[in-house]
Amino acid sequence: MIRSINLFYLGIGLLLFSCAKELTDADRQKLPRQKAQDLINVMDSLSHRKPDFFYTKIATDYSDTNQNISFKTSIRMVKDSAINALITYANIPIVNSIITNDTVKIVNKRDKCYITQSLGYIKDNFGVDFSYRNLEELILGMPLDYDTTQKYFQIHDPYNYTISSHKKRDIKRLDRNDKEIKEDIIIKYFIADSLNGLKGMFIESPSDTTSIKVEYITREMVSSYNVPKEVYIVITSPRNQMRINMNYNKIEIDEPQPLHLVIPEGYEKCD
Repeated sequence: MIRSINLFYLGIGLLLFSCAKELTDADRQKLPRQKAQDLINVMDSLSHRKPDFFYTKIATDYSDTNQNISFKTSIRMVKDSAINALITYANIPIVNSIITNDTVKIVNKRDKCYITQSLGYIKDNFGVDFSYRNLEELILGMPLDYDTTQKYFQIHDPYNYTISSHKKRDIKRLDRNDKEIKEDIIIKYFIADSLNGLKGMFIESPSDTTSIKVEYITREMVSSYNVPKEVYIVITSPRNQMRINMNYNKIEIDEPQPLHLVIPEGYEKCD
């Protein structure tokens, strides 16, 4: 059986990199043209609305170059405060964790140990400097790291409404190994054809040649929130390629639930 602490890494990795399929133009109809400002207005709206409380169970199929595994994660979230993630394998609780604005706490039930670290623990283990806000955005299917004070650009595509953090010509500078642009994180947001949500994101870090593709295959309206239902993700790095299929179930919005994390007596710090 895979070690339970590795299950935690997989589960939190999914939260961070909020695929069996990739965005494709096959069999698509060309979309009506939209003005860049109209699309940016949509993005502004999508980036603001967040429930006070969120709960779901996520069934996950995960594969990479070394393994295939299925597990479930129960997510309880309090807006701008804390995320409680309980990971189960074969219906047995394996790892419980709470992430706040500045702290990561993990209880590894199988190995009977615990971890208490700053939020920098995420960057140290996954190589991505995500904030607590970013984690909430990925779980809720919101635009990752979108800033209404920043300038964004429309990438013209007859099959997708695309807003990018960089101009198309700046992205092409990557091919010339431009040092300035290689230090940036490039994010493309793919807006749903109906303009009521995101259908995907592409995140690229040229400096470490890592990319993340996210596709929201289906969404569900719950208490007037358009939340993810089925999500496909592919994460490509120089050392590995991870493919993830997530299905959200039993979604509850603005129904407060207690967050539970207890370090049992006798547990020691994990190595």
